Amino acid sequence: MSTTAASDTGATDGRSPEEIRDRYNTIGPITGSLHLDLQGTGEQIVVGIGSRRGVGIRDVRMAMGQALSMAGLRARDVIAIATVDAKQSEEALLELADVLNVPLKFLPADVLAGQQVPNPSPTTERLVGVPSVAEAAVLASDAQLIGNKHTYRGVTVALGRVAQGAPAQQASPGAYAMSTEPGAYDEAYIAEDLGHHGDAEVAPGLVDLAVNVRGAAPQWLQQRLRDAVADLAAYPDPRAATEAIAARHGRPADQVLLTAGGAEAFVLLARALAPHRAVMIHPQFTEPEAALLAAGHEVQRVVLAPPFQIDPGMIPDDADLVMVGNPTNPTSVLHRAETLIALSRPGRVLVVDEAFMDAVPGESQSLAGSPQRPAPNVPGLVVVRSLTKSWGLAGLRIGYLLGAPELLRACAATQSLWAVNSLAVEAALAVTTPEALAEADGFAKRQAEAREHLIGALAEVPDVDVLGPAAAPFVLLRAGGPDPAGVHLRLRQAGWAVRRADTFPGLGSGWLRVAVRDESTSDQFAAALNQAVHPAPQQ
Repeated sequence: MSTTAASDTGATDGRSPEEIRDRYNTIGPITGSLHLDLQGTGEQIVVGIGSRRGVGIRDVRMAMGQALSMAGLRARDVIAIATVDAKQSEEALLELADVLNVPLKFLPADVLAGQQVPNPSPTTERLVGVPSVAEAAVLASDAQLIGNKHTYRGVTVALGRVAQGAPAQQASPGAYAMSTEPGAYDEAYIAEDLGHHGDAEVAPGLVDLAVNVRGAAPQWLQQRLRDAVADLAAYPDPRAATEAIAARHGRPADQVLLTAGGAEAFVLLARALAPHRAVMIHPQFTEPEAALLAAGHEVQRVVLAPPFQIDPGMIPDDADLVMVGNPTNPTSVLHRAETLIALSRPGRVLVVDEAFMDAVPGESQSLAGSPQRPAPNVPGLVVVRSLTKSWGLAGLRIGYLLGAPELLRACAATQSLWAVNSLAVEAALAVTTPEALAEADGFAKRQAEAREHLIGALAEVPDVDVLGPAAAPFVLLRAGGPDPAGVHLRLRQAGWAVRRADTFPGLGSGWLRVAVRDESTSDQFAAALNQAVHPAPQQ
């Protein structure tokens, strides 16, 4: 809820700002993920933007698309973009204005500094001399701020409605998650960030409790992959792995599509589908929503409150796409299969992300199916699975979609050629044997025991609430104490990397996701968390 703009006073490649603008003026408006053919809402919106130097057009478009979607607005409502004059060499902003075919206003920093913004950022003021570029740019354009700012990967967007005789609407102050300590986060930004992932928390010297992937693949699997390197001269052939996964789930092969990890599956679905009303059940993994927004779809959120249980009645009847995780990241909640089936409707695609289901012993609530327990006959059901979590293969990127053949064919038509490489195909073959499945279930049982030990250790820490019951290889907790927002940073300073969870829609300051590790590590972390929640007074 604060801008992350940085000062930039000239073109970085030798071209003047005029030359850059001339280049984009000759291109003409281009279409893309903003879907400019959509009908507007009748509003007249000014978009204020603050950004880091050199930010890319994809991130700028994503940030604005998310902000408009969450405000119930559309790209055609935008009549102008405004920013600080130091940004006149930023090609991404020039291209965005060209995409929308609207003027790009460069406002002097002293004019912006004179605006009374609701969410000032000390960091931005130090870097740019303006407490909030995005908000100040809206106000200096004689527009009324709409809600709070939105930030995505270094781009902060504020929306303003052009005054038409109505009284100005004051935006409410937002919460911050920032630090100017060396080595910590150097920017102020709003909590919610669809592009933030646990691997961004990891750094040398920190104990990694942020990434929810097994530390390393078992030795036998590593050796099999090493042996497969000899065959890399051949193009990947996914057919055998597809057949093996189909047999593992008791399905025909045309109901399986291999993907480069679960994340690619969401991108393919976003490209293949054209939903009228897409609904995301939050808090959950943010990549599905990011993929939908990047593909130009509008997204409606259904945000659950603790203990994050789903009520099918909360979903709009006309929703034709619903996405939910099970067990859910980051809440670790395992929803009953019957509850998820109740979300289905004629004409609706129901996407269930089961990336962590193989961490549940017996996979009792899975909708993917098995030879012993066939998948339920639910029209429109699509299941996303990942093989990277329990097998320590995040860098290899291997997952798959399970669903109706016609939908999978539509997804495959948007997939890049040979998206799943030969080693990933070999891994899929290796981990779907009966022996590997038995090993995975045994690992899931050991993880469940380690998770209960972690929960017990955390229960001893005053002012810390642990969400339960947990079913995934991580737990969600909420820190209290005198300074919940500072717990994450104090843990980093003490040598611990955990996943800050305030970036997930529906969660706020003090929420943390902690990966399950061995009992000794969990005990040490609980002690460190106690110190972070109850810091000693400063001398």
